[in-house]
Amino acid sequence: MTRGLVFGKFYPPHAGHHHLIRTAQAGCDALTVLVLANPRETIGGELRARWLREAHPDARVLHVRDDGPQSWPEEDEDAWRAFVALVRARHPEPVDVLFTSEWYGEPTARRLGARHVAVDPQRTTFPVSGTAVRANPLAHLHHLTPAVRAHLVPRVAIVGAESTGKTTLAAALARELGTVWVPEYGREFCEARGHTYRSPIALRSEDFVAIAREQNAREDAAAATAPGILICDTCALATSIWHERYLGARSEDVRALVRDPALYLLALDDLPFVQDGTRDGEHLRGWMTRRFRAELLARGVSFAEISGAGEARTAAALRALAPLLR
Repeated sequence: MTRGLVFGKFYPPHAGHHHLIRTAQAGCDALTVLVLANPRETIGGELRARWLREAHPDARVLHVRDDGPQSWPEEDEDAWRAFVALVRARHPEPVDVLFTSEWYGEPTARRLGARHVAVDPQRTTFPVSGTAVRANPLAHLHHLTPAVRAHLVPRVAIVGAESTGKTTLAAALARELGTVWVPEYGREFCEARGHTYRSPIALRSEDFVAIAREQNAREDAAAATAPGILICDTCALATSIWHERYLGARSEDVRALVRDPALYLLALDDLPFVQDGTRDGEHLRGWMTRRFRAELLARGVSFAEISGAGEARTAAALRALAPLLR
């Protein structure tokens, strides 16, 4: 049996990495993939390993914590010995073939007693790198699997009080940016149960947990195929504040589901209030706007306040999210 080995950071996995692994699987009987991860990296090593297991279920994929130097001179034998020891600790079996696309493949294979196979070292098949993906995910979405896309696509969440144009703004931004937007699930949840402002339904704390979870799930599903920045009409943070509004207290279960996006847009209450049959009332808008502002400031997240009407409101939002496009 021919044992093959592939190792790397896969930070994050992209089409070039998948090409390397598929080529290695075709050239050996059993393949092990080592995902070398440093705790300081912004995408966890176990998550990267999980992505690779999903994409390559026939390979043995192992997460390896690597606290050592990330590069060293070729003549530094101490560093080579430490690295080979790290590899052998997770792959004690003999390595027959090492597959890499890097310069260090040959010297590593020699020290492992293995044959080296170079796979597209010039990156002509898939001209992409992990560094390039991290620097500009939007430019390399076509090189990523849906799971990785869902993690890396920048998200913009529009939050605010009732009747502040959030849904209109979400649709307008998606149209301007050529992307998709995620509607508010909480509204769907309440309308399906017959909620109106005259006959409000009695919401329980577990209802808000369910709403936040479903909102997150719909965001993730949309992000997996979004062609650009994902626009979200509300988010779990808004659900947590609505919990305060209806039940008079915070819910740690809901707050645990909050995932801060790349940018929050706080829609201000400077638009005329429109009663659509489900809204609580204009008297709550001031409190809700102040509560959102206080919460965003307390979280120390990136946010912008959006005011104005019609095209001016959309233009203000586009200016706020322009850095994400760059």
